[in-house]
Formats: sequence, C-alpha cells, structure tokens
Amino acid sequence: MAKVLVVDDDAGQRNIMVSILASQGHSLLAAPNVDEALSQIYDNQPQVVLTDLKMPGKSGLVLVEETAKLAVRPEIVVITAFGSVETAVKAIRAGAYDYLNKPLEREELILVVQRAAEKFLLREEGEQLRAEITKQLTTGLIAESAAMKNILEIVKRVAASDSTVLVRGESGTGKERIARLIHYQSNRGRKPMQSINCAAFPETLLESELFGYEKGAFTGAQNRRIGLIESAGGSTLFLDEVADMSLSTQAKLLRVLQEREIRRVGGTKSVPVDIRIIAATNKNLEEAIKQGTFRDDLFYRLNIIPIMLPPLRDRSEDIEALVGFFISRSGRPKTVEPDAMKLIRGYGWPGNVRELEAVMERITVLSSSDVIRGEDLPVELRVVHVTAPSSPGYDIPEDGLVFEEWEKSILAQALARSKGVMADAAKLLGMTYRTFQYRAEKFGLKEGQ
Repeated sequence: MAKVLVVDDDAGQRNIMVSILASQGHSLLAAPNVDEALSQIYDNQPQVVLTDLKMPGKSGLVLVEETAKLAVRPEIVVITAFGSVETAVKAIRAGAYDYLNKPLEREELILVVQRAAEKFLLREEGEQLRAEITKQLTTGLIAESAAMKNILEIVKRVAASDSTVLVRGESGTGKERIARLIHYQSNRGRKPMQSINCAAFPETLLESELFGYEKGAFTGAQNRRIGLIESAGGSTLFLDEVADMSLSTQAKLLRVLQEREIRRVGGTKSVPVDIRIIAATNKNLEEAIKQGTFRDDLFYRLNIIPIMLPPLRDRSEDIEALVGFFISRSGRPKTVEPDAMKLIRGYGWPGNVRELEAVMERITVLSSSDVIRGEDLPVELRVVHVTAPSSPGYDIPEDGLVFEEWEKSILAQALARSKGVMADAAKLLGMTYRTFQYRAEKFGLKEGQ
C-alpha cells in the first residue's frame, strides 16, 4: 500500500477521499492548500499526491510544477471540474500522472491511485537499477591520470545533453563502457541501451538489423521486423566499429541523424524516431575520408562531441591502480613486488586495459604465492627490460625465452610506440620498411595497430 497525500481546500471533499483511500489500506496525509502540501511532501515524502486543481491562492498546477523539480517526486493525480480537461492536460504536460473529473467515482478513484502507486514503485526501482549499473560501470574505471579524469568530467557533462557522441581509441581502451556510462547517466537511461557491432554483419544484413524491413521486402521476409534504430526509441543506440559500415548504409544513417526518421527495407513510408546515437571506432576516420571509404558529412554529424580515449601506455599513472583492482576482483589477495610492478608499468600494452585485465587474471589463477614476482609475468613483459635493440649485447633470462614470442613482442611495442605507423616502427628497430613489414605480417601485426 502507498503513502497518499490528499490536497483540497474543501474539508468535506478532502475527508471523503481520505476515508475511501484509507479503507483500501493506504497511509493518508491531508493538506488544505499548496503551501501545506509542499511542506508535507518535503517532510513525509508521499508516493502519490491527489490534488484539486482549482484552489484559493496557489493552484494545483503550481504543486505539479514544484514537485517535478524534486529528486524523489511523487506521482500526482489532479482533480478538475467536468469540462476543464484543457487545464488537466496542462498539468499532465507539467508532470502529473493522470487526472480525474468531478464528481469523483469511488472505484475510479481507487483504481487510479493504485496505478499511480505502482508507477512510483516501478520508477524508483528503475532509478535504483540505473544507479547500480552506473556504479558497476564506474567501478574499475580508474582515473588517476589527468587524461582519464578529464574524460570522466566530459562524460558527466555530455550525459546531461542529448548530443551525438563519437568515442575513438585503440582496441581495448573501453569505448563501449564509456558509451554505457553516458547512456545510464542520461535521461534516456531509464531504458536499456541498444548496441550493434557494425563489423560483425555483411552490408545487407546490417541494414536490416538497423532499419528493419517490411513483409515481402526480400526472400524470407515473412513478416514485418522492427530494426534496432526503431526499437531504441526513447533510448540510446551504440554503433561500435562504425567505420566498417558500407557507404550505402552510411548514407541512410546520415538521414537518421539529419531528419530523425527511417525507412524500413522495402518500405515506402518514413517512420519518425527518437534516439541518441553514440558511435565508436578504432580507425583513423580522417584517413578513411581521404580514401573514400567514409563519408565526410557523416563524420561531421557523428563528431558533435568527440571523446578520444588514450591508450594505456599514455596513462601509466593508472596502471598500478588497475592492477590492484583486477587482483582484488579475483578474490585471491596478492601483492606485487616493486620489480614486477616496474615491468608491468614499462610494458607497451598494445591490447590496452583489456590485455592488462587478461594478464592479471592469468597470473592470479596460476600463481600459488601471495606475492607476484617478475618471474610470474608473461615472457613479453619480462623481455622488454632485459633487451635493448640499440645495444649489441644483452643477457637471456635464466629461465630462457621463446624467440618468436620475444620477436613478436618487440615488433608490437615498436608499432604501438609509433602509433601504428610501420615506417616509424621500422626506424625504431633499425630495419628497412620492407623487412619490418614482412616480420610484422608473419605475426598478424598490421598498419594502424
């Protein structure tokens, strides 16, 4: 049962409503005017407020507008004289749940208050869920570095708007996590975020997934299907790997951003949509525009709010805290020796936070000791300080090394430090471009990684 506040300047009418609702097991409060009602709301936090619209002094509409500003606001049902529906509609637009016409019907009054109480509880549960999701998303989102602190500040400001966001960064930097954080801190966070990896679908299938299709649009289209854009109405759509979208699909996405409408595959009618789009990519979009594989007009539409996530090698201040977090989450308490931490901090982490998380999970599972030492680390972390490409000599670790793993690690680090440019990476290792390219391709390392 709910805590209900009845607001009416007519004592007789007020007492009748109190009596009816109390008989249903509700906890009742009463007030003769708006000022007293606001005081009751601040002090007692009712879940439902039943208020007359027309009262001496401040009207019930003022009460609706004032409670709409509260962090925890009750559901309001307004009561109006028959024929004053226009005023009731204004109240609903201002945030009221529903309205009742005078004279009141007992059963209708009971039903509307019950539904308002149910909506309040559902809304509160939704807010609690959003808060829990936000807490989970921010847990482990370490921001010791100035770069990450700045990004989290941007996220907070962006969440309050409805602007399109483009999140860029290398693989493993946490682009989707940032997108979810923006969504669940926004007004759209009451609904789940929809997401799709554009690289995971061929062109025709991606178009159907995004825009839906009409019955008979193609062989096998037995029924109409609603696409992700349409089903994300009132919410957020996250487009991961947006650079892998075909030019044809890019043109249709541009229409969504410009016109806020879609046309299903095989359809002839435009359907209005209300969504926020957050896109992400690890590709160089400016280079893709030059090569003609990405539309410049779509880039400008997506890049309203740009967020560039730094690679882990550029935010070394966060590494120690991230290591501590991943260890604590494993449930196997361990400490890290200073020499081991030095190796961890000195590694290039081409796979970024995702790679660090995987490495720490592996170590905490396989290590039987309470202390993580240098020898517990994977070989690619240990050889980075033992070897020095500019020096003619170095010592092989006592427990040996796997030469191909060592070679791949050195090539990957050179590529990472050169921001994916093979020509620059080759110079770091004193190789020709062709020699570096041959060796890198042997291990599946590509330009731009």
